Amino acid sequence: MNFREEYNKKLTLVEDALKRIMEGYSACPPTIYKAVKYSLFAGGKRIRPVLLLTAHEMVDGDIEESMDLACGLEMIHTYSLIHDDLPAMDDDDMRRGIPTNHKVFGEGIAVLAGDSLLNMAYEVFLKNSLRYPDKIMNHIRAVSIIANAAGVHGMIAGQVVDLEMEGKPAQPEILHYIHTHKTGAMIEASLKAGLALEDAEQRAYDAISEYGKRLGLAFQIVDDILDVTGDAESMGKTPKSDEARHKVTFASVYGLEESRRMAEQLVEEAVSQLDYFGNKADFLKEIAYYTLRRRV
Repeated sequence: MNFREEYNKKLTLVEDALKRIMEGYSACPPTIYKAVKYSLFAGGKRIRPVLLLTAHEMVDGDIEESMDLACGLEMIHTYSLIHDDLPAMDDDDMRRGIPTNHKVFGEGIAVLAGDSLLNMAYEVFLKNSLRYPDKIMNHIRAVSIIANAAGVHGMIAGQVVDLEMEGKPAQPEILHYIHTHKTGAMIEASLKAGLALEDAEQRAYDAISEYGKRLGLAFQIVDDILDVTGDAESMGKTPKSDEARHKVTFASVYGLEESRRMAEQLVEEAVSQLDYFGNKADFLKEIAYYTLRRRV
């Protein structure tokens, strides 16, 4: 298996599907349509939809069935980035190498663009579910997993505590809570949702859940490291922004060397959870190692 080729193949499928879905919204007010497309097609790794498609494929699912679910997941992620960049949140000027949504369209439209993407995601989920009436309960379970991870028990919970902790003394247990909820919850959910579309065994859920927890935390630790060591050109955003806002990060609490060691250990632990799936999990293992190598 060539990891890069496989990843790019799935990436292209997701991009094409997102374009198809967005064409269905072309009759909405032009400004919001432009604002949504601006952020949705600004680039990015699309790691969450790739994880969902891979997990579904790994339990013998047809990714044509899970493609719209993967696209909706990316819409939710993009909405969170638009809102995260707002002056009331992280106040960032650049995202993925271009000005943030509110810098181009204004704060009001940026808020509405994020709202639009969140609602579009659930429209896409429901329409796709209705295409598979014989598996409607599987689809409901998958959407429920994503909704829970995106909501007040998951991503939003992490964002709330992240805001509340700005400028306050670092506490390792709170740092762990922020990262496992703000970033890790949606990464874990992408994998579990892929399995939920099929009647996977409980052991499969347990294994993929433990993999996702560790991968999500490692992913965010690497983000914290890159915020310190990266440059604006390669990252596509302003480096050292976490430090400027006095955010609690792994780099600030543990230092760069220990943070790298922790990320490496988490990746090894994540990979070990996949033994249950045998060689069907090879691509997921490579994604975990890719997390350590990435520069953006």
